[in-house]
Amino acid sequence: MTLCIKNARHLDAPVDLLVRDGKIVTMTPAGHHAAPEGSQIVDARGLILMPSMVDAHVHLREPGFEYKEDINTGLEAAARGGFGSVMCMANTKPVNDNASVTRFMLDRAAQTHPHGPRLCPIAAATVGLAGEEMAPLQELKDAGCVAISNDGRPMPGTELLRRVMEYGADLGLTFIDHCEDSTLARGWVMNEGPLSGSLGVKGQPPVGEAVQAARDIMLAEYLNLPVHIAHVSSALTVDIIAWGKARGVKVTAETCPHYLLLTDKALESQDADYRMNPPLLEEEDRLALIEGLKDGTLDAIATDHAPHTVAEKARGLAGSAMGIVGLETAFPLLYKYLVLKGVITLEKLIALMSANPRRIFALEGGVEEGDAADFTVLDLGAEYAVDPGTFLSKGRATPFAGWKVQGRAVLTVVGGKEVYDDNYESNR
Repeated sequence: MTLCIKNARHLDAPVDLLVRDGKIVTMTPAGHHAAPEGSQIVDARGLILMPSMVDAHVHLREPGFEYKEDINTGLEAAARGGFGSVMCMANTKPVNDNASVTRFMLDRAAQTHPHGPRLCPIAAATVGLAGEEMAPLQELKDAGCVAISNDGRPMPGTELLRRVMEYGADLGLTFIDHCEDSTLARGWVMNEGPLSGSLGVKGQPPVGEAVQAARDIMLAEYLNLPVHIAHVSSALTVDIIAWGKARGVKVTAETCPHYLLLTDKALESQDADYRMNPPLLEEEDRLALIEGLKDGTLDAIATDHAPHTVAEKARGLAGSAMGIVGLETAFPLLYKYLVLKGVITLEKLIALMSANPRRIFALEGGVEEGDAADFTVLDLGAEYAVDPGTFLSKGRATPFAGWKVQGRAVLTVVGGKEVYDDNYESNR
């Protein structure tokens, strides 16, 4: 079957896109060529065409924590959110530190979503994420892993980190680091500052993120190897990354929608839906992150989609699990509150959520001729309120419940196959 998307807007011009055998055959000005006979035609007039989004930081929970999320529901949420590829962290049970776990995850994805979204497992850097012994990275690469991380358990030993980075680079796997000095504020609840003091809870100093990032960047410079800094939250970390890039270090970095839109003042409510790791910081940090996106210091936006049960998020601010969901809300939030307010352009947002993470981690897909046909069609005029009760994810924890947003995916295509549609007009 040949798929023809007609009259979609791409880079502010109307185009027709022709897909055959899972690949982009042509993308031409709208009306330039007639669709081949027998094609499935989708009239996307008034809609936007972009390469499908890539989320470089997702927790799908399976195996072991299926009561929070499973691969089926996580990929359903990703498809609805316009994501064609999701990179899933290794903090499963058992941990994804051997090929059997990687193969299980990929098999589950193939069973539940044979056409996508693409599941891209991230290998554990160390056995059991314990930070003591390097995981069998060759085995994990051969099984299908696309990157390496010790996820939310920062690696304390620099010598072991060096070996992980060196061996990973030999395999073409970039190391992704959750930057946190885990000894600096054990048992923290939120950001260390005036608000944590007034609430009488232990805070985490944001310098802990920057200290770890500085170590990683200096090591990457010494080794001349790449490193990726996950979910950047602090202004000081942005400065450290900019310093590294100015020196020619192969450092890339991501931040998340919640750090771009919220500050720790939200925790005055003591609502655990505002509790995540790293914690929300202050307004100066939020503004520095935005500047980092604009000037290229920060390369990507990821969701850090981290579903928990309602009960796990209902134990009070100090006792609740850290993490929120984000696959179904990321684009509409950022389009509404960054693009429509003139903070960044739509083209910049697309690069941050699609082209850049795809480039950093060498993932397939796009809308150029010959690319695997991974693309999303968006209705940028759709206005609605975030309603956790409608999420396809099992997770319901979001600090954005009730927020007015704009823009939604109406069609997500992966490898030329429709993996999500929202009542778009088509002629089959």
